[in-house]
Amino acid sequence: MISFIIILFVLGYLLITLEHPLRLDKSVSALLMATLMWAMLSYGFNQGWFSIIDTHGEIFNIAKGNLEVQQEGFNRNLMHHFSKISEILFFLIGAMTIVEIIDLHRGFAIIKKRITTTNKVRLLWILGILAFLLSAIIDNLTTTIILITLLRKLVPKSKFRVWFAALIVIAANAGGAWSPIGDVTTTMLWINNKVTTAGLSEYVILPSIICFALPFAFASKLKAFKGETVLKKKIDDPGSERILSSKTMLLTGLGGILFVPVFKWITGLPPYIGMLFSLGVVWLVSEYVKPVKNITKVEKHQYSTHKALSKIEFSSILFFLGILLAVAGLESLVFGSIDGQSVGTLLYAAHRLSAAIPSMNAVIILIGGLSSVIDNVPLVAASMAMYDLPLDSYIWHFIAYCSGTGGSLLIIGSAAGVAAMGMEKIDFMWYLKNIAPLALIGFISGAIGFILLEYI
Repeated sequence: MISFIIILFVLGYLLITLEHPLRLDKSVSALLMATLMWAMLSYGFNQGWFSIIDTHGEIFNIAKGNLEVQQEGFNRNLMHHFSKISEILFFLIGAMTIVEIIDLHRGFAIIKKRITTTNKVRLLWILGILAFLLSAIIDNLTTTIILITLLRKLVPKSKFRVWFAALIVIAANAGGAWSPIGDVTTTMLWINNKVTTAGLSEYVILPSIICFALPFAFASKLKAFKGETVLKKKIDDPGSERILSSKTMLLTGLGGILFVPVFKWITGLPPYIGMLFSLGVVWLVSEYVKPVKNITKVEKHQYSTHKALSKIEFSSILFFLGILLAVAGLESLVFGSIDGQSVGTLLYAAHRLSAAIPSMNAVIILIGGLSSVIDNVPLVAASMAMYDLPLDSYIWHFIAYCSGTGGSLLIIGSAAGVAAMGMEKIDFMWYLKNIAPLALIGFISGAIGFILLEYI
């Protein structure tokens, strides 16, 4: 039964990685995997086939007697995991809604309007720096979508535009790695008290800059970035122009997101409370700000937060729910023992992995490489369950860097890459041949820089 649960987890993983060939949304695979795993966990537990371990190390087994107490322990363990997962999900929903409100009021049009250069190398660096900084504030996926939308107005020819789009992915992933709100994985580490905002920024920002800057420096010498580009004079999308409320909502929205770590520092409350507070403030401002003069009821609905909520990708939220629940199931299932003490599946796997590969740095770099093939969310979720390390440990910072930037090694290795692939029809093999070597240089150089900084 235990082997069957693990096989189900592996099969679910495989279906998630084959999302595009199978044309099956990964949220479906994740939800089915998680619910079936917990169904089998419950059935097997009630039959007395195996034990469950909670986050405090307490073992529950029907064979121990007192059926009601044992089942209560099982349910309490499930609710504990579900509540921790919900913290991450509500944080993401709040952040995604704020970004959609800003976009609805065309706040990002202010940024777009300021880019007027036609020099390709200069444009490359402007977009790269914007991607690196913006992804640390909103997130790498949203940043990639916004900048590629802008890119279509700046670089008309698709054969040149794909080069810019691919490098934006590298910059956005690097920028998201050093911020607790820049990537789902860093948010997970932050909410679960593995890293602090100050610690993550202090130790990961320099390796992230290396990871972003080196590929851009090499790319600047390539033929694709020689000469000038022609800006589109015609406005293809009138909705991309700023309106009366654009500046107000841009400043309010970004300010609200940046205030979340401050709120946590002042109150000591979990980050999702701060994000929901910021969402409430941004929502309040959006209710009273005037997008256009003499606004009608129909126009008011077009700029309402209800419209923003309808644009959120809840399929992504459900994917994270499924993945994190599945990982929690493996964490809860007693698989073996270490030094005579029963441990969960993931902790046992960590012990065996550490024995096989003594260098922790090598293990984490391997995790980074795997994140280009397997989604980095379950990898980081598994890592958090595998290792019991103090807050702001060197290892947590290195995991944040490697899992965040390793996804750039393949175009399908990150949400930002998949978005760019869909928007610009980037070919997998083209990326592997032309961009992957640049991404690898940045990833390895940043990792080496991180390790060296630890010993300075």
